[in-house]
Amino acid sequence: MTQRRRALARAGRRVAWLCMVPGLLSGNALAGCNVELLRELGWQVQLGDRAQPEVAAGNPCQRGSLAQAHAQGELQLRLPAGYDEDRREQLAARLLQQPASRCAFAFKLGAAARRASARLQTNPGYRFTAVQLGWIGFGARGAKAQGWQRFRSFGRGYAPVAGNARALEAFYSGRVRSECGVGRQVAQLATLRELFGDAAFDTAFTAGELSIGTFLTLHDTESILLGSSAGEFFADGKAVRTAALGRQAFMAVPGFIAHVFDRQYLDDINNQAENFIITDLSEAAAQALAHRGGLTWYDARNRQIWELARQLPPQGRRGFERLLYERDAALRQALPEPQRGIVARIDSLLSDPVYRQLMVYVHRQGIKPLGYHVVRLLDRNPRTPFAIDLALHNLHTTIYRRWLGSRLQACAAAKASSIKRDEPWNWE
Repeated sequence: MTQRRRALARAGRRVAWLCMVPGLLSGNALAGCNVELLRELGWQVQLGDRAQPEVAAGNPCQRGSLAQAHAQGELQLRLPAGYDEDRREQLAARLLQQPASRCAFAFKLGAAARRASARLQTNPGYRFTAVQLGWIGFGARGAKAQGWQRFRSFGRGYAPVAGNARALEAFYSGRVRSECGVGRQVAQLATLRELFGDAAFDTAFTAGELSIGTFLTLHDTESILLGSSAGEFFADGKAVRTAALGRQAFMAVPGFIAHVFDRQYLDDINNQAENFIITDLSEAAAQALAHRGGLTWYDARNRQIWELARQLPPQGRRGFERLLYERDAALRQALPEPQRGIVARIDSLLSDPVYRQLMVYVHRQGIKPLGYHVVRLLDRNPRTPFAIDLALHNLHTTIYRRWLGSRLQACAAAKASSIKRDEPWNWE
């Protein structure tokens, strides 16, 4: 290896190590990467004639878009023109760790979750599996042909082989099947694929970190979702803190809708729960959640809906779905007047924006409002009400840090490749 190549290799190793720790990229070694990353997150960075930097972070989590945040004067950084590169980078590194930057990141999470969920729901080959058939199946082509390697029996554990992006493509366009718990895992991992991009998704995560299977299986793996690589979790089952943070804090967050009464009250074991990721919610829904202090109030409302539905005669397999979600006019007209009054009361309860405008992806129903699932479960398991919880996640902790490291590494690589061949080499 020539002296010049050895110098480049040493520089590359140094860059790779620095990129593992966001905030260390400063000074002349990688000039501008932290500031560039702030801009990528949506910060508006300007130079001007001022003595000290001016930071207007605000709370972009409460906004519907970056444009709205900017219109409110948020995510603004004004730097003195005389600031040298080191001071700019040090300030930018600190701002990358601030809540406003994590909120800016949430806009990217939401967009990635919507792209991933849209692709998953439009794949007719991605089917639902009853639990007794095994957790995951890869059809006639088999797992390896679609990028996966089994590590537990009965379809309870698989990990990518020969590329992470290729493995996730099986759920976008291949023939696979799973129950909704794996469906949620796949939606979470597909969100990461959309967030990082295929090339970075392949290098930023090991195959073990993208394991899928039963939730218990994941705890014994490297899983980035629930295993040894998950790092710092955010636990907020009833969304008390999430609701207080604001609208964007819900983006891509996983959760589940589970039966309240014991299993003996279940009629359809394959619909004992629904696992989801949140893809969007309106300003009105976010305000309602903040006003109600999270999801507990909605569990009580679910109970009211269930109690009222119990006063109506059985409607068939999709009866309540047709009556309350599709609002089938003929079905409603056929009800006796007292029962129409009950339906009107349920309609009033379901008119809350959280039921109508909090959008979730559930395998295999796709992207639908939360209220749809509350109604759907009245048909499947009419003898128990259901409660809503957010699951443990690391979107704003481990995933955010991993994304920062990946983007800083890309910046460093771009800067290294742009060095002219005739420039003197002095990496030491």
